Amino acid sequence: MGVRILFLGPLRDLAGEQEREVPGPLDWAGLPEAVGPAIAEQLNEERVNVACDGKVLADKTVLAARDGDEVALLPPVSGG
Repeated sequence: MGVRILFLGPLRDLAGEQEREVPGPLDWAGLPEAVGPAIAEQLNEERVNVACDGKVLADKTVLAARDGDEVALLPPVSGG
């Protein structure tokens, strides 16, 4: 069992997959290595959010996912 990372929207296209499982625990410092350089670059964008177990983190740098947790990477949302 590990941490399941979900790539949503255009981040899924960049990752080339919808989800990936990585060993837990996973924190903000380890996230860039777990997702690869293309996604890691996007994570630095203020408008890209991170959710852990269904809760969007107000400060994504406090990510502390454990085995069995799901981390969703949320791209900027556009609407009208």
